[in-house]
Order: sequence, then structure tokens, then C-alpha cells
Amino acid sequence: MKLSNKLTLLRVLFAPVFFILYFIPAWTGKFESASVYVLIPMLCLLEFTDFLDGFFARKNGEVSDLGKLFDPFADVMLHLTTFCCFMLTGQYAGHSGGYLPPVFFLLIMYREFSMTFIRMIAAKKGVAIAARKGGKTKTVLYVVSEFFCMAVESAVRLNLEITDILPVLHVVSTVLFCICVIASYMSFFDYLVHFKSVFSESSAGK
Repeated sequence: MKLSNKLTLLRVLFAPVFFILYFIPAWTGKFESASVYVLIPMLCLLEFTDFLDGFFARKNGEVSDLGKLFDPFADVMLHLTTFCCFMLTGQYAGHSGGYLPPVFFLLIMYREFSMTFIRMIAAKKGVAIAARKGGKTKTVLYVVSEFFCMAVESAVRLNLEITDILPVLHVVSTVLFCICVIASYMSFFDYLVHFKSVFSESSAGK
């Protein structure tokens, strides 16, 4: 396997590991503070692989149709996993509520699954849909929201004095994810418009 694809694979393999480590303190009643020192470096590393796989793919001439499909798939795996953690935090950790409203999580999940379906249709027609500017912007917003929630949750686990402003921080996280939803659907429709010829040909061929 090429180096770029190996780096992409890390996001797929470690997404469920992140989920387990995130909830171990809630399940066991232990390691709450210690989990911060594992989760933040892990999340930083996994997100950094998204840059590294593209960098090495271009540097080593490893850009391929597989990579164009595998990279966004790995992103979806990681982001839906972390978003699920932030949605469920309130239920498992006794907080006032999750950082991510369930309706926003569903909307994001539906968008990502729909985009995966579109890539499958395009791949059947021999077209690999690479990330467009709107998709990259959406991913940046995902990462910003992700790290904001991780920062707030880390402060809670380290018992820092943020109780008074925690409701405000929850509002901020809700606004961030609202922006994510809007950006994700804008980019989704951009893909539909840009690759409409692929879909029309697919329909005509049935």
C-alpha cells in the first residue's frame, strides 16, 4: 500500500479507538483527567494525516482514483465518530446537554452518506470526484467545531473553572455546528451542479 493511503487508513482504524477512549471515563468513572492528554494529541495527529496523505500523494506521484475516494471516506469516518461523541456527551457525562444537537448530527450524517452515494455513482461512470473548494471549506469548519468542543470538554475533565460560562460555550458550539450544516449542504449542491452531467448520463444509461 502506498504511503499516502497508509496515512489515510490511520483515520479509519483509529476513529473507533477515539470513540472508546473518549467514553472510558464515563463508563469506568476513572481516567477523566488522563483522557485529555491522550485524546487531544490523537485528534491532532489524525487530522494532520488529512494534510499528510495529500502532501505525500502529490510529492511521490501517488495521486490516484482510489486515493480520491479513500480520503473523503476516511474523513467521514473520523468526523462522524467525533461528532457522535460530542452529541452523546451530555447523556453519558452528566452535562447539561451534548455539544452537538442531534438534529444537526443527523443532517450532517445524511449529507455525508448522500455524498458517498454520489461518489459511487460517479465511480461507476469512471469519474473520481476530488474535493472541491466548498468541500474543503466544509472540512475546515468541521475541524474547527471539533477542536472547540474538544477544548471545552477537556476543560471540564480537568476541572477548570468554566462552570459559569459553560452554557455560553454550549451556545457557541451549537452555532458552529449550525454553520457546518449550512456549509455542508452548500458544498453538496455545488457537487451536484458541477457533476450533473455524470448523473444525467447515469440515469440515461438505465
